[in-house]
Amino acid sequence: MDKARKKSLKQKARNRQRAELEASLPLSAQTLKSLFSELDADGAPPCDHTLTRTREFLHRHGHDVAAVEPWLNQHGGFCDCEVLANVYDEVGDLLGWHLDRGT
Repeated sequence: MDKARKKSLKQKARNRQRAELEASLPLSAQTLKSLFSELDADGAPPCDHTLTRTREFLHRHGHDVAAVEPWLNQHGGFCDCEVLANVYDEVGDLLGWHLDRGT
């Protein structure tokens, strides 16, 4: 298989993975960005190894925690710092945005 064919197949796989992730999102991408930004804000309290701050955010924005929490867990978010570290890393990379760039 030539390089161009390999590159094309890899791009198709990335596109399929991105589409599957986007379809599985329990919140809009913008709401997830807001959650990540809040968890990463200067002066934010340290993680207490629960989803306390994530749950508070979801309640405050009118989202069903019971519907969102399993998705977060599936993507490595079992506490606030893991939501920021694991879920953010996976979703941010696939959707092509990052906190430090504000996009």
